Amino acid sequence: MLHWKVLIIAVFYCSIYTCASQQRSKALFPAAGRAKRGAKTMVNPTFQNSIEDITLLYEIMLAGLQIGDEHAPFSVQDEELASLRRTRTLEAICEDVLPKRLTDIRRLTSQLSQHRGPLQKGDFERTVLTMVYTANKMANTSGHQKDTWAESFVNLYRALKQDLRGQ
Repeated sequence: MLHWKVLIIAVFYCSIYTCASQQRSKALFPAAGRAKRGAKTMVNPTFQNSIEDITLLYEIMLAGLQIGDEHAPFSVQDEELASLRRTRTLEAICEDVLPKRLTDIRRLTSQLSQHRGPLQKGDFERTVLTMVYTANKMANTSGHQKDTWAESFVNLYRALKQDLRGQ
């Protein structure tokens, strides 16, 4: 139940931020500048460009979104949602841009804590998706690993909260 609350809060934060900051900062997600899908290169890919995209992301998460790591692929449980072109864009972001290793996520949280000014829309979105991935990893691990993933989740949450407050 907590997992779904986290996902809903993350989508809510994304929807709030859709109308916010436009400042550029590509250093937080270096892979965003070179994400490739097949023969097509996506420059600074973002998923949410409208309210409809936010609604679609919410539906995808409720239907069962698995942001894969090196061992499991990206998947959406609902076949109809999985077949949409926008879902393929989300897959490209999740597979090619988001950090998956704990060391990369810690690097991201460190950079976010030092970041001045509001996050760019794409960086905010990718941070929220990284937070969703971290929550999923936290729920599927135990012991010391769970504590480490939980710490990363809290640090990402603090960074997003700080950005929304404008501090």
